[in-house]
Amino acid sequence: MNQRIQRIVEQIAELRSELSTLIDERESRLRYRLEGKRVVFEQTLLETHQRVKIGVFRWFRTVRPQNYLTMPLIYGAMVPLLFFDICISLYQAISFPIYRIAKVKRADYIIFDHQHLAYLNIIEKSHCLYCSYAVGMVAYAQEIIARTEQYFCPIKHARHVTNAHSRYESFLNYGEGEHFQDKLETFRDDLGKEKNDAHSD
Repeated sequence: MNQRIQRIVEQIAELRSELSTLIDERESRLRYRLEGKRVVFEQTLLETHQRVKIGVFRWFRTVRPQNYLTMPLIYGAMVPLLFFDICISLYQAISFPIYRIAKVKRADYIIFDHQHLAYLNIIEKSHCLYCSYAVGMVAYAQEIIARTEQYFCPIKHARHVTNAHSRYESFLNYGEGEHFQDKLETFRDDLGKEKNDAHSD
């Protein structure tokens, strides 16, 4: 990879890390703390949340009609999502040890914590539960597929890819065929090192 591109990729990674730290610092000022998997709010903030919460009956009265119409489509997507989740998880469980690729941790992507928000009623919490699962599962699957792509075909496309996965920028340029097999082995070795790092943690 071109050294300038590599430097920019490293700078992007550093900026993402810095942004994550700043967001964590800002969120820590929102007066809550994590105790294991529980989120604990300060009492005054909890009381504020309770005051602004909309009851279930009032919520039903304020729902837009189009929400009722599309709800079967939205929740109907749960079936293929679950099937895809099972397939991609089985694929990873069976194939990644063979390829010497570190497994993707579901808990890093599928996070359920909106149930701790007192300003949400039971229906809103169920919506959040579904969205957290769907968005997290797709991100989890994307990382599994990204590691697979790094193993078999770490090559960029000729055209710009919108919202490419985190590994894409380090891939080989389109048409960069010289010493391809040697470079491919380097990408695979890098995946193996990730697995060793994961075991050492």
